[in-house]
Amino acid sequence: MALVPTLKTWLLVVPALALLGVVGYRAGGRALHLDAPATAADEVPAASGATMPLQARQLARQLLASERSAAVPSGLPLDIRADIEGDTDLFAYAQRLRLQAANGNAEAGWMVSRVYDYCAIYAMDPGGYQLDNTLLTGMGMSASAPMVQARERVARRCAGFVSSDGLGRSLILTQRTLAARAGNLAAEAALFADGQPLKDGPEYRRNLVERVMESRDPEAYMAISTAMGQRASGDAALQGLVAGDQFSELAWRLAACELGMACGPDSVLMNNFCANGGICSQDGGQDFSTFVYDAAVSRQGAGKMKTLVEQLIKRSGRA
Repeated sequence: MALVPTLKTWLLVVPALALLGVVGYRAGGRALHLDAPATAADEVPAASGATMPLQARQLARQLLASERSAAVPSGLPLDIRADIEGDTDLFAYAQRLRLQAANGNAEAGWMVSRVYDYCAIYAMDPGGYQLDNTLLTGMGMSASAPMVQARERVARRCAGFVSSDGLGRSLILTQRTLAARAGNLAAEAALFADGQPLKDGPEYRRNLVERVMESRDPEAYMAISTAMGQRASGDAALQGLVAGDQFSELAWRLAACELGMACGPDSVLMNNFCANGGICSQDGGQDFSTFVYDAAVSRQGAGKMKTLVEQLIKRSGRA
C-alpha cells in the first residue's frame, strides 16, 4: 500500500522521520506499506474521538453527515479525480463515489480506494491522531511544523471517518480489486504494486507495464511506480523497460506529474508524503518534481533521471 510512501528508499536524512517514532502512528504498528480552517462541525469526530464512546462518535458522525448533505451536491463532476484535491470533504466525497461504483463506475471505485488510502491512518484513531498533532506542535522543532500542517490538513479533509469504518489494507485491496476487474487500469497497476496482481506470470507483468505506458494515464503511472523500483531488479519480464532501481521508481512518479497528475505544493501527493511518511519539504512552495531534484537526486544523476522520464512519456514517437 502507499500509506507510508516508499520514498523512504531514497535514504533521505529528513528530520521529520524521527518524529514518527514519537507519535507512534497511533495504530499499534498497523501502519501500511504505503488540506481553510475547519468549522466547529468539522471538528466533532476528530477532536473528540479520544474521549467520546464509540456510539457517541458514530452518532456525531451521522449528524455531521446529515448537515453536509444539504451543502454537498449528490452527483459527481465529469472529472471524478478532480475532487480529491483542494479542500474537499473526503468523507462525503467517498459516499458519493461508492454509489457510483456500485452502479459499475470503475473510475469511481478507484477513487474510493484512493480516499481510503489517504485517510486510513487518521481513521484508525481520529482522537489519537489529534493528540499526536498537539504533541508534535509542543516539541517546537522546526522539522515538526510542516508535518503538523500536513497532518492537520489530513484531519480536516478526512473528518467523518472513524475506526469502525475499517479503513486499512484489506478494505483498500478489496476496493481496488473490484475497480480493476471493472476495467480501471490504475487500480490494476496499484494491485500489482501492492503485490496482489490480478494475474501471475512474466507475460502478464510486461503486458501490464506496456498497457500503462500506452495509456498515458498519470494515475496508472503513479500507481505502478513502487513496483518499478528496486523490487523489479532482476525481473527478466521487465528487461528494457524503466525498472530495477530507485531512479526508476522516481522516474515513473515524475512522468506521472508530467502527464498531468496533481503534484503541486498542496497536492494530495505532497501532503501524503509529509503527513503519512514524514518526508516533508522544508520549502512549502516546492512541487513534487522540484522536491525530487532538490532532495533525492544528485547533480550527476539529474541527467539520467530526465532521460528516464522522457523515455516514459514518449511512446511510439508521441511526445
